[in-house]
Amino acid sequence: MKPRIVPLTHVQHDPEATQLRPEQNVFKLLRRVFAYALPHKRLFYTLIFQVTLRSILLPIGIWAIAAVINGPIEHRDAGGILYGALCYAALAAFTNVMFHYRYKLALRLGEAVIHDLRADVVRHLFRMPMTFFDTTKTGRIIGRVTSDIDSIRAGVQDVVFISAVQTGQMLVSAALMLYYDHVLFLLVLALAPIVWALNKTFTRRITEAQRRASESYSRIAATLAESVSGVRVTQGFSRENTNALYFRELAADQAKFNMVMSRESALFLPLLESNTIVFAAFLLLLGGWRVLAPGSTTSIGDILQFLFLSTQLFEPIKSLSTQYAAALAAMVGAERVFRMLDTQPAWADAPDSRPLSLPLPSQSTSTGLRVQFQDLSFAYTPGNDVLHSITFTAEPGQTVALVGHTGSGKTSITNLVAKLYLPSRGKLLLDGADILTLRSDSLHQQMGFVHQHSFLFEGTVLSNIRFARPDASEAEVRSVIEKLDFADLIDALPDGLQTRVGEGGTGLSSGQRQLVSFARALLVDPRLLILDEATSAIDAPTEKRIQHALQALLRNRTSFVIAHRLSTIRNADLILVLENGAIIERGTHSELLALNGAYARLHSHFLRG
Repeated sequence: MKPRIVPLTHVQHDPEATQLRPEQNVFKLLRRVFAYALPHKRLFYTLIFQVTLRSILLPIGIWAIAAVINGPIEHRDAGGILYGALCYAALAAFTNVMFHYRYKLALRLGEAVIHDLRADVVRHLFRMPMTFFDTTKTGRIIGRVTSDIDSIRAGVQDVVFISAVQTGQMLVSAALMLYYDHVLFLLVLALAPIVWALNKTFTRRITEAQRRASESYSRIAATLAESVSGVRVTQGFSRENTNALYFRELAADQAKFNMVMSRESALFLPLLESNTIVFAAFLLLLGGWRVLAPGSTTSIGDILQFLFLSTQLFEPIKSLSTQYAAALAAMVGAERVFRMLDTQPAWADAPDSRPLSLPLPSQSTSTGLRVQFQDLSFAYTPGNDVLHSITFTAEPGQTVALVGHTGSGKTSITNLVAKLYLPSRGKLLLDGADILTLRSDSLHQQMGFVHQHSFLFEGTVLSNIRFARPDASEAEVRSVIEKLDFADLIDALPDGLQTRVGEGGTGLSSGQRQLVSFARALLVDPRLLILDEATSAIDAPTEKRIQHALQALLRNRTSFVIAHRLSTIRNADLILVLENGAIIERGTHSELLALNGAYARLHSHFLRG
């Protein structure tokens, strides 16, 4: 009996793969892609000139061969044959030189377009609020910035300009064929409806297969990102084989859709080749009849010349059909990328928003912010409030502790203070100004964060501490570490501040990562500090040292502290006890113990623990 495979992710399909039909938006998408070529006008117009010239030279070269056969060779003119051969060789050499530069310039333009497009996408992502990242899977974002943009690169570098050359080659060949023999050219036109019908039928099938393959790739990317992030859980529960089997099934789906595309293309190309063969057969019959007809002026050379030109007309049709899959992938990729670029932030700073005022230069230390919640409610999703009518005031320099069970709304309050989200109802004031009227960047520049699971970037301990202040000197970094009283713990690392840190902080213990996060937050000398279970990963002796140092460091800052260890918040100026998104108790440590309510029960549980 086949075991039931439990998927790693709930991704069943990628809605972005099926919302719009690229073939209905080709010109719009092309216009937007090549808008990125406008800053590189000189390169772009040079490339257009070379594409046009090459599309003319290719059929001219074939015409030259036929002209030599129909002229000097037919008339047995040795000098004319030599002259014709030299002219053709020179023309062919020049055409190849043009191909070299056309190809090189196409690569340069493709890289320039993709560089600017990728930079715009990343810049747009960094401007998106947290709500976007709450609802968008990491795998999808990575797919847009990598594979989808790479497919656009292939479209710009190869598909567009190769197709332009071949289309121009077909038009020039058709014009020459019409000029030399309009009767035989009617035979070409007779085949046009058949080619059009084949293209319409097979492109529809290939389009659908490409769309399914793109959707399958999104599932693979999302699953892979989730698998790598959760590899510890996977190994911890011995899910390696099960998850690998599920991923194998996703890869099999991807291969199946790719095979469908290959099968359709393998049928399409021989059918096109059959049309060429049928045309050649009819050309021989009709051309032979015209050559043999009494009084005919049509020569064998004329038929050969027309046949050679017909190859320049039909060869690009087959080549264009092979370019179609890449063109479709580029269009699907462009559609996805531009849809992400067109996604408007759920909210943005108002056009007339102003910066949060900085402390006076004469002040030696930061002065905290005055934070006021006025009957504030908040919901991550409309109609499902997680905070209800929150009202309190944190005076400048005060420490506010948030206490409650998991899901009570503690982190939601700090997210609102940091303007990562906006209130649904009510007001949040900073120094008397509505947070909606303040610029987010000016607020974030005066804030420091230490989260329970602090994220470190690949680099050194020093570069991670300097993350918010890249211009900070090593002496300033060391001063902060000494004030926090854990310089000896940093110096104990293999290379001290120069110790290498892997992605996410690998190479350091959870406690060491938290110490780096403390130093990073306080290096910016913040007016507002948020500590969300900041000492949960630190052992008790180190926590005591940090708590002792924080008493002095937090004196002139407004701080919000979330902690399950109630020993860390005894000295808070205001303790808010939350339950189901509402404040049920407030006061100091001693005042709340005297109430003998929810806080007293939590404290009692803590002591027993």
